[in-house]
Amino acid sequence: MAAKERRRVAVLGAGLIGIDLADKITRTSTLELALVAGRDRDSLGMRRTAEMGLPTTTGGVHAVVEAGPFDVVFDATNADSHAEHWAALRPTGTTLIDLTPTALGTVIVPGVKGHHSTARQHLNLVSCGGQASIPVLHAIAQRCTPTYIEVVSTGASASAGRATRLNLDQYIATTSHAIRTFTGTRNVKVMVNISPARPAPPRRSGSR
Repeated sequence: MAAKERRRVAVLGAGLIGIDLADKITRTSTLELALVAGRDRDSLGMRRTAEMGLPTTTGGVHAVVEAGPFDVVFDATNADSHAEHWAALRPTGTTLIDLTPTALGTVIVPGVKGHHSTARQHLNLVSCGGQASIPVLHAIAQRCTPTYIEVVSTGASASAGRATRLNLDQYIATTSHAIRTFTGTRNVKVMVNISPARPAPPRRSGSR
């Protein structure tokens, strides 16, 4: 894809997930990172993005609307704020990809049915644990009928920022609902372990 065809994108949220996403976007040939929007100029995330030489703002979603239009906006904030962000961005016509576990928008699991939903304006990626486990669970459900599914996700404490911790209840509810939807199994249990162990454990999800 030629440089002039790169999609202009913004990252809403400068927490651990937003910073990691912004770094990944800068290393792609198909996306142009035009803005990282946070709220607190003195936060660690905003300082890091500034050090990376990325365009930043502390105006939140309203600054994103003013700086648009964008082809895609990634919401890496928290579940409680996402509905407000969607309401602000919807009239702009941008595609909003929700990285929070709100269960709003069209649920998409690229490993299962990504190409069927990409034309939608509001996409929801369930959760990290959902993206890791659902493709495997969906494949199993095509060959048998599970009566019970349990998914346990473990991550290092240092990798779980404030928004992640605030979202835990929504994470469990949204991931459970998505697993039921993609597998047809009613009896689903989702658990999360945030481990302070040293050395830090790798991020992983296990199912049974």
